[in-house]
Amino acid sequence: MTDNIIYESPDHGETVFARMVGTLERTIVSQTPQAHYLARWHEWKEILRASEDNVTLADLIKKVEEVYALVKEHP
Repeated sequence: MTDNIIYESPDHGETVFARMVGTLERTIVSQTPQAHYLARWHEWKEILRASEDNVTLADLIKKVEEVYALVKEHP
């Protein structure tokens, strides 16, 4: 018996997911650079929100901001 795979795209082809029939777990098959950038942007928003209650994340974000300031200052 061949497993049936469903391909889905919630954003009109920008991101394509695959999942097995009867399951909800899906994996990314393809994603345009724009969709990938947007997904990362949303993920960073969630990381920043989580850092409000997580000291480790807050400390790491502060370090990233310091490195960014140095890189920005001296490209």
